[in-house]
Amino acid sequence: MQALDDCSFSVARGRTLGFLGPNGAGKTTAMRAIFGLVEPEAGELSWDGRPIGPEERLRFGYMPEERGLYPRMPVADQLEYFGRLHGMRAGAARAAASAWLERLGLGGRARARVEELSHGNQQRVQLAAALLHEPELLVLDEPFAGLDPIAVRTLAEVLRAEAARGAAVVFSSHQLDLVEDICEEVAIVDHGRIVATGDVGALRRRSRRRRIELELDGAPAAWLPGVPGVELVERRDGDLRLVADRDVDPERVLQEAERAARVVAFSYAPPSLAELFLELVDR
Repeated sequence: MQALDDCSFSVARGRTLGFLGPNGAGKTTAMRAIFGLVEPEAGELSWDGRPIGPEERLRFGYMPEERGLYPRMPVADQLEYFGRLHGMRAGAARAAASAWLERLGLGGRARARVEELSHGNQQRVQLAAALLHEPELLVLDEPFAGLDPIAVRTLAEVLRAEAARGAAVVFSSHQLDLVEDICEEVAIVDHGRIVATGDVGALRRRSRRRRIELELDGAPAAWLPGVPGVELVERRDGDLRLVADRDVDPERVLQEAERAARVVAFSYAPPSLAELFLELVDR
């Protein structure tokens, strides 16, 4: 079975790219290939125009979806150890570990063993391990999974700060609202192939569909606009969410709504990233 097939995308320094796809689409395989954990049979991976090898990987940071920590080793000790593996001197690695633990709200757990931490705090330690050597490329596989809202906010701030520092940031996530909020660019993969890549706003505007949201007062229970190319997505009380072909005139929808009820609110816009994702990979 072929895991990746013509899976080509890029990310620049200082940019954040959301790497998206259904389960089994090839996201983790592609990320593992960057770090030499799987060997592609063809194609190439490059950084700054040169093939990626051991020297380049020392300047990368990786946060895998599965835990990659030593469960019985104290948190601070193993972060220092990971820093040394990336070529840091002992003092610098120790200082960076302390700084990141404070930044991520784990300053008081430096001597705790990883197995004593909650899932969310283990996730924070894994993130610190990927960050403490100031990577040029940061790759994170489902970093938001299992995090509470406070931890989600902290991680989002960290990713923005890393891009502002000049790192290239790539992360996968099924939480597409977060991706849309954090990322300037996305690459969407399905069955091992890239089906869309580029600026999030530009991809949304190029979609064949548009979203229309209506809030009506007094409309018949089953009312829908009789405009070809318009479909109901969701109805909740007097609120309707519709999807329309791009060439549908929204004024026609609004006029029909005004004939049926009092229009409290009306909006017309390109699809959200989540809606675009479904349009491209709906199986």
